[in-house]
Amino acid sequence: MAPILELVDFHYSYGNIHSVKGINLYVDPGEMVTLIGANGAGKTTTLQTISGLTKPTGIRGKIIFNGKEIQGMRGNAVAGLGVIQALEGRRIFSKLTVEENLMVGAYLRKDAKAVKEDMEDVFRRFPRLLERRTQLGGTLSGGEQQMLAIGRALLGKPKILLLDEPSLGLAPLIVKEIFRVVNDINREGTTILFVEQNSKIALSTADRGYVMQTGEVVIQDTCQNLLANEEIKKAYLGA
Repeated sequence: MAPILELVDFHYSYGNIHSVKGINLYVDPGEMVTLIGANGAGKTTTLQTISGLTKPTGIRGKIIFNGKEIQGMRGNAVAGLGVIQALEGRRIFSKLTVEENLMVGAYLRKDAKAVKEDMEDVFRRFPRLLERRTQLGGTLSGGEQQMLAIGRALLGKPKILLLDEPSLGLAPLIVKEIFRVVNDINREGTTILFVEQNSKIALSTADRGYVMQTGEVVIQDTCQNLLANEEIKKAYLGA
């Protein structure tokens, strides 16, 4: 089985800063894979470059999605292929309603009936969003905004869903609810690659993990093995 997403000797630089240094990474169809590491390790840059949100001039190496090289493609073209990202910090539109924010996620789609069905599915997953359907995005709590950001990404009909720090700044109960939905989405067949500051949650959720330090992958393994790794316990799990 060929990977749905693969990075081959992938580098990214901006100016004189070499932020990602020749990493190799793959995600198989249906897998959930996580990137963990300290702030500044290059995790977010990696996701944003996959999504076409960084300057193409900084890229070296290959990003392959479904057998096609996509490095340097514009973000809208990458999204059109089914690579959809929910950004760090939510980035919802504060002056649009919940429903309008969700519709932004479907802007490339032409299947109006299916879009409506998918929106109802988002409301089923996140009942709080249904309750606030006509409420402005900027009036939602942080947890509700994260739900909205993930819901908006789902309206793009992702073949692979990229999540950047889904638990950032959220209360433990909200984090639990967010990851329950993320697990459900994956079990139903959506491939997921996510960056997460909470290494324990990340490694308890994903199938495999990559540990990044200063732009390089230093360890990759199953999450079960990473959770048992004494180095990982000391550096990332507070052991």
